[in-house]
Amino acid sequence: MNKILVIGLGNPGPEYQDTRHNLGFMVLDELARENGTHFVHDRYAWYSDFKLKGKTFILIKPNTFVNRSGKAVHYWMQNQHIDLSNVLVVVDELALPFGTLRLKLKGSDAGHNGLKDIQLVLGTQDYARIRFGIGKNFRPGKQADYVLSGFEEEELVELPGLLKKCAEMVSSFGLLGAERTMNLFNT
Repeated sequence: MNKILVIGLGNPGPEYQDTRHNLGFMVLDELARENGTHFVHDRYAWYSDFKLKGKTFILIKPNTFVNRSGKAVHYWMQNQHIDLSNVLVVVDELALPFGTLRLKLKGSDAGHNGLKDIQLVLGTQDYARIRFGIGKNFRPGKQADYVLSGFEEEELVELPGLLKKCAEMVSSFGLLGAERTMNLFNT
């Protein structure tokens, strides 16, 4: 595993920048900051990369909106010649309490339209993903409003540390592999 493709899901545009649905973008921004790199606009995504202990981490933030992320994932897998086993998606997750981080190697889309589109385009659900819990503190029928809203004050206090921890998980996935990362980080 010399190249790892890391996809952070989110929506382009300043109106979505600090919303729960953009946690994937936020994690990749943290990784880029920690590794002294910046994003540039490229085909279907903002792109950045860095090397760490002999591994190349390719970061993409699709500019296709969350619900159409599969096109960007497929393009960058082909463009960089990356096998599905070296793909990692970072995604917000309603089913987990806020701040819970879980690495899974495969699974259903759990109703997440970004994962649904990736699965549709790739033809499989067998790809790794880090699920970043956002909780489900919303009234019935208000899910879309919730994921597109900003964080509560107490969540904003915890967020920097959680983004850092999730960035560590991404690095661990690339350097130590999925099984060791799950043992170290999944609680």
